[in-house]
Amino acid sequence: MADPTTSSSLITPAELRDLAVKMAANSAQLVARRRAELLSGNTASTATALGQQLKTTECDPVTVVDKENEKALRDFLTSTRPHDSILGEEGGGEVMTGDENAVTWILDPIDGTVNFLYNIPAYSVSIAAAMNGKVVAGAVANIVGNEIFSAHRGGGASAISVEDALADPQNARTAPRLSCNEPANLGVTLLGTGFSYTASKRALQGALFSKVISHVRDIRRLGSAALDLCFVAAGRLDAYYEHGLHPWDRAAGGIIAQEAGAVTAIPDPAEIGHKGTLNYAVAPSVAKEFLAMMEEAGGLQPMPLP
Repeated sequence: MADPTTSSSLITPAELRDLAVKMAANSAQLVARRRAELLSGNTASTATALGQQLKTTECDPVTVVDKENEKALRDFLTSTRPHDSILGEEGGGEVMTGDENAVTWILDPIDGTVNFLYNIPAYSVSIAAAMNGKVVAGAVANIVGNEIFSAHRGGGASAISVEDALADPQNARTAPRLSCNEPANLGVTLLGTGFSYTASKRALQGALFSKVISHVRDIRRLGSAALDLCFVAAGRLDAYYEHGLHPWDRAAGGIIAQEAGAVTAIPDPAEIGHKGTLNYAVAPSVAKEFLAMMEEAGGLQPMPLP
């Protein structure tokens, strides 16, 4: 087997998955530890203690832990695979194409930062690997849930504990495979979705929400797209949709849902979220009904930012 931390050697999707699992498990521990350290004995507000800053709008925060974790991930990749490209939510970057062996890592150091600030237990770390612009492996750490979801192209998807991932990342390859639910019809489907930080786009998403909610069992809004996609893979949601996800939101969760059998529409990582493309992952048994519902509601059209 090629050493996956030697960038001059060719690397397989399975080995990229191993690295993603290792990084996700280490990140899960870092994020949990740093949150506890920053809040311990601190009498300031949670936002102040966690070093909150604002990005695109006043509803779109970033914390010192987001930045520390992305730096740790970048430092690891730079030292172990220096010829790979990196695209991260906080540090930017680009996707390498034109070479079938060109590897790009797509990083979200905390997906669900608002939940992280409010201590709502639904935030994650998302790490995906693309070869020649196509995602071939990914891992998502459900930090509070102590789970590492992962998949690689053709290798299925699984979920293992952080401890098992740290003991040996290859445990993810041999763990029982995840599989989507098989709801009988759309009316008994539990649907997940999400909303933009931009008010005008959120209003459009709310209008679509009002058209689809009567067609399904119920709707959940977790606040972490990566977890939404993994929850479809694990059968905790039957379907999920959202317009305008960024590459770091969708890349790892997308391949995990695909490898668990979901019908998906997940753009390649080079496509930016501002185009407003519809992303979805749906249990196959209701995919036809879901798409018909979305077409009738006007949900198949992009929702680009103004």
